[in-house]
Parts: sequence; structure tokens; C-alpha cells
Amino acid sequence: MTEPATSRPAGRPVEIDERIAAYKGVWVFIETERGHVHPVSWELIGEGRKLANTLGVDVWGVILGPQGEANIAAANEAFAHGADGVYLMEDPILAEYRTVPFNKGLCNLVNTYKPEILLLGATTLGRDLASAVATTLATGLTADCTALAIDLDTHSMAATRPTFGGSLLCTIHTLKARPQMATVRPRVMAMPPKLSDRTGKIVNVALGMQEQDIITKVLDYIPDRNQDQAQLAFADFIVAGGRGLGKVENFRLVTDLAAVLGAEVGGTRPLVQGGWIPQERQIGQTGKTIRPKLYIAAGISGAIQHRVGVEGADCIIAINSDPNAPIFDFAHYALVGDAMKILPALTEAFRNRLSVNRKTI
Repeated sequence: MTEPATSRPAGRPVEIDERIAAYKGVWVFIETERGHVHPVSWELIGEGRKLANTLGVDVWGVILGPQGEANIAAANEAFAHGADGVYLMEDPILAEYRTVPFNKGLCNLVNTYKPEILLLGATTLGRDLASAVATTLATGLTADCTALAIDLDTHSMAATRPTFGGSLLCTIHTLKARPQMATVRPRVMAMPPKLSDRTGKIVNVALGMQEQDIITKVLDYIPDRNQDQAQLAFADFIVAGGRGLGKVENFRLVTDLAAVLGAEVGGTRPLVQGGWIPQERQIGQTGKTIRPKLYIAAGISGAIQHRVGVEGADCIIAINSDPNAPIFDFAHYALVGDAMKILPALTEAFRNRLSVNRKTI
């Protein structure tokens, strides 16, 4: 939902009315599930800290869940990553995610304490909750942002996201509604440093709902690890292929290398469109953003849409027959040559090296 958001030509000042001025502070929804915090929450705390420093305000985390020591641990972790305080709403009704109670709880908090910015992860849970909250509060929501900043002319948040299939970047300002909301995909923002000696304030708030007020019921819980789905956003090693592989049969060379390395498999948008790989394995601006320790890209030209999704990797090894391929501009290591010959050679070399190491151990 982006209707209330307004694109503003650069340099044109906008008056801020008193109702808007009443909203202060940057909030981050800390996504928890069965006592575990989604790492995107800490990435957003770090980004929220930057926005708050520019505005001269505090950063607060918001935790909704059942009562338990895990909430206090999450709050302390939020402080360590840069939060100044945490709003804690504990209730048995919040044990499993359901849109209605989480929407009511977060909206009640917003209406009471009035943050000017609210950030959520663009996860399955975060996307559902963000859209419900933005609709209820009649405010603007910019989804899948790749960059956040403060416009000093208006003191509004400049939320940048890809548009037109990733071919353009659009910066959106919410000028006439509060809070300003944005979702950010995991691994887009860098993980902030952790300072264990930081402390903060915890404010406990009641939900104020009864179970009979909620229509939906949770029948079962199936963890992602049992779904055999790609986990590209959290993988340490990824091998990906692009259109330069020529034909779908050659993609087997990517999966062979990934199997030896214990890596996830990914690819570019043309491969998804061609039916080579499922959409969940697409890497880039319109797919998954990754920050692995090692990323091997074979037959990928490295257009801007792909670069934005992978440049956070610690080490990028690019394989391409074109010495002028854009990917070589940001890869750490460049292998110029035929991927159909280089990939099998790498697979064999890694297999032999790993075999030697295992024997040594």
C-alpha cells in the first residue's frame, strides 16, 4: 500500500502541520517466533539508529509475544544493537502470529506513543503485519526498500525501492500521514555492531483482547527447515548461474559445485522466467538480497539489478567469458573464460581439497 505516500521533487520544502509534528521517534518491530528473533530485526535497529541520529530522536523496539524470559533476552539484544527502549506486549493470545491481535496490539501502541517512523522486516510475517497496520492507521507504506534516509528539508523519511521490474529506483516520501512505514528485506542492511554494555528502558503494555474476539485459529506449526525451501538470505555459501550458461542442461554444473560446497543454489531473473529455477531462488533487486561469506556467480553479466542484491557478500567470484562484463567491476575475483569448463574444474578441485582435509582430520 503506497497511496498515501507522495513523491516530492528534490529541493521543494514542505510545511509540517502540528498533527504531524506530534509524532516523534523511530520504531522497529522486533519479529520473534517461538522465542527466536529474526535477524532482520537487528539489521533494522542499526538502520533505525542512523535515522534517529539524524533526527535527534530515540530508537524503540516493539516486541509482541507470550510471556517469557525470551522477551527480556530479546529486549537486551535490542539495546546491544542500538535501541534506547523497548515496548513489550505480552499475552498468551500472541503465542502464534495472527493478523488480528498483532495488528490491534501494534496499532494501539502507535496511537498511544506516536512514532514518526515504523520499520518492519519484509518477511512473510512482516509483510502481512505491515500492510494491515498501514491500512488500519491510514498511513503510507513503502515495501521492499533498499535504502532509507532522512530528507533534511522536510524531516521526512526518504524510502527507496526498486520499481518497473527493478529497472528503476523510486524514492517515496510520506508527507501527510504518520507514522511513515517501510519494510526492508533481510540482508539488505548491514548488521550493526553489538555493544553488550548498552542498556535501555522497557515499557510493559497490555494487549486488551480476548481469544473469542479472534476468528482465526492456529492448527499446526511447520518450521521452514521442514519445507525444503531455499534459504538464500541466510546462506553462508551460494553458487548461482545466469543466462550465460546457455541452456538449462548446463545449470547442473552449478548444482554440482553447490553440492560439493554445501552451498545454496541461486540464479538470475531470466532463469526464473525461463523455468530453469523457481522464483524463490532468484537473486537480485527483484529477488533475494544476500550477504554470504562466498558467492560464486557463473554466466551472470552483473547488471545493476543483480549488483544491488549481492554486493554485500564477503567474497564474490565471478565467471564470465566477456572480460568487460559489469560483474567484474565489483567481484573480488574474476575468472574470464567458459563457465562450462571452469565450473567442472572448480567442482573437482574443491572435492579433492575437501577430501584431503577430511582425511587429515
